[in-house]
Amino acid sequence: MMRSLWISKTGMDVQQTQMDVTSNNLANASTTGFKKSRAIFQDLLYQTVRAPGAQSSQQSQLSSGLQLGSGSTIASTERVFTQGTLQQTGDQLSIAINGLGFFQVLMPDGSLAYTRDGTFQTDNTGQLVTSAGYVLQPPITIPPASTGITVGTDGTVTSTSMVNGINSSTTLGQITLNTFINPPGLSARGEGLYSQTQSSGPPTQGIAGLNNVGYIQQGYIETSNVNIVEEMVNLIQNQRAYEINSKSIQNADQMLSKLSQL
Repeated sequence: MMRSLWISKTGMDVQQTQMDVTSNNLANASTTGFKKSRAIFQDLLYQTVRAPGAQSSQQSQLSSGLQLGSGSTIASTERVFTQGTLQQTGDQLSIAINGLGFFQVLMPDGSLAYTRDGTFQTDNTGQLVTSAGYVLQPPITIPPASTGITVGTDGTVTSTSMVNGINSSTTLGQITLNTFINPPGLSARGEGLYSQTQSSGPPTQGIAGLNNVGYIQQGYIETSNVNIVEEMVNLIQNQRAYEINSKSIQNADQMLSKLSQL
């Protein structure tokens, strides 16, 4: 019975962690460019009383063994990089990625980070920055006299200005996209940012529209890929599994109580 108590305890622990993952997904259902996570479960070690395939006699073997499990644990939380819905904003500095790529930004410590959040603004020098003020890489600077910005599907940024009463267009640069061979291996660091790891591999920089990095859509943002209905079903399933594990603890406790009364 004591084993049952601890096994059920591990079951309640993993359901609590699953609840945390689901709650974080729901909390970010409206976060631009957010990618949901899912918990991956794993069974714990087994106590082998009789090994399957062991000799039961000189001429026969055990067709099945006797192994007692010790519960479950959370092996990892995997981020799911499926495409979010593109939502029109009407803002010329809102840029969404329709595909696999990531924007690259420069962090204050000189390192690089990657994001799917294309809610860009300009800083006091005219550079394109994220809502947290991190500069897009390669940098794009909007001139003060600009009257309009156009971003092509390949990332080419063009500024329109009025010169001597005539509209003039100037190419300011190109927004590039970065892909990883294993995006779930990226490390989330908050603010919609990710860092490369040995698991993700190094970034491969490319031009939008080429080599499956995706296309750039001006005037749109990518919404979170969280499906609220799916997460609510997960919550119900999670709650029931937690209750069942709790019930197992109660049953084991009642059996121990009966035993102590003998």
